[in-house]
This record gives sequence, structure tokens and C-alpha cells, in this order.
Amino acid sequence: MNQLSQPSQPSQPSQPDLEVIGLLPAGGQATRLAPLPLSKELFPIGFASDAAGQVKPKVVGQYLLERMRLAGITKAFWILRPGKWDIPAYFGDGARLEMRLAYLTVHVAHGVPYTLNQAFPFVQTAIVALGFPDILFQPEDAYSQILARLRRGKADVVLGLFPTQQPQKAGMVEFDAAGQVMQIIEKPQQSELTYMWAIAVWRPSFTQFLNDYVSRHLAGTELPIGDVIQAAIAAGLRVEAEPFATGSFRDVGTPDDLRQAIRDLT
Repeated sequence: MNQLSQPSQPSQPSQPDLEVIGLLPAGGQATRLAPLPLSKELFPIGFASDAAGQVKPKVVGQYLLERMRLAGITKAFWILRPGKWDIPAYFGDGARLEMRLAYLTVHVAHGVPYTLNQAFPFVQTAIVALGFPDILFQPEDAYSQILARLRRGKADVVLGLFPTQQPQKAGMVEFDAAGQVMQIIEKPQQSELTYMWAIAVWRPSFTQFLNDYVSRHLAGTELPIGDVIQAAIAAGLRVEAEPFATGSFRDVGTPDDLRQAIRDLT
């Protein structure tokens, strides 16, 4: 069941000095939008003023980076499939966004967990903030809220949840009144659940679990990241939810949602 009443968590600052590092997986082929003349993460949607006050087009991936930066995250890794060199060419070292950006490549196209695990040597002792650079979401301070929940409680993973009426496109989440996640169901055709997860933060405990799980998984088969989180729950890791009841989410990787995003932001 989806319950929004959440008793306050005891104030237990845990590992407060751990650095928070963003991970942005961009290993997909964008087949639903093909052909495109550029990586979908660089599709211009809306406008923003630059440092000189001039109005410039704003690309999809910038929205996610700005929300991370708002939460105090200043370092992030893009994880790219070969060929998406227009992304580092556009964002560079991140100075324009007051961030430090670096780039990794992934050659195993079997799902987001493999893509994320490319960063394991660089993030294994950090708090990770996961975001998909082809999505748009509100509220803008969502990362601040899920990081606060992670730091004050005992969760290994905190998921940011958004209401949806399209369960077949999402990882649907069942959670209790305290916010503890019991189950993640990947893209069910029908569901009584009303919340999907779209962003997440986690401790090194889950980073290690992800690395171990991927190394044991049968190579060559697609592995959704929701399945790894579900396996972590089964293994005893604590996963919590932070639902944004009035929030919104849009995946611009589909033609219909891309068209709607352009309408909303222009």
C-alpha cells in the first residue's frame, strides 16, 4: 500500500563526512527517438539566461545537473556508451554549472546496473546520487529531501517517488506508513500502486551490493536496476521511499513525452 503519513525519523546523523557523487547513466541507444542528430540528453528544451544575461537554449541533461547542484552535489560522473562524445564536448569540465564533471565509458549494453558499476572504483566510499539525464521532474529540491532522509535515518537506499498513471513504463513501488519499501515491480501492465521511483541516493553498502550482484549475474541478459534494488531488500538492506505527492515526472526518451515537455517549457 502507498501511505503518505510518515513518522519522523530519529535524528541519527550517519557518515556525515561522506562525499556525495552524482551518477548519470547515458548508455542507451535512444531507439524510441531515432534518428536524432545528437544525443537525446542534449536535446534543447526551454531556455535559460547565461552568466552574461543572454538567453540560451537549455538542454535536457542540464535540468538534472542543476537539481543535483541545488542539493550541494558538486561532483558527478557521466557514464557513456562509445559514440556519445557530444556530451563531454557540450558540458566539458562542468565549470559553467559550478560542478566538476568527469566521463566514463561502458561497453556492456545489458542494462543500467552494468553502466553504473563502471563507476565502482570511483564511488565505492561515497554516497551516490543517481539521476537519469533524459528525465524532467519536480520538485527542484527533490535531491535535498532524499539526501536528508538518508542522512538522518538508517536506510541504505532512499528512492524518490513520483505519482504515475502509467505503471507499464515504470518501476512501481510498494511501501508502508513508515516509508520502508517492501517491493519494486518493474513495468507491470496493471497495478494498484500509484508511485514510481525515478531518482535515488544510497550508501556504500548498496554500491558494494551492486558490484557483487552484477559480477554474479548471467552475462548477456538484460538486468533492470529495480531488480537489483529488490534483491538488496531480500538480502536485508533497508530501502526507504520519499514520496512527492504533488511532484511530476516526464521521460523525454519517448516521442509523446518529448513533445509534451517542449510544450511545457517553451
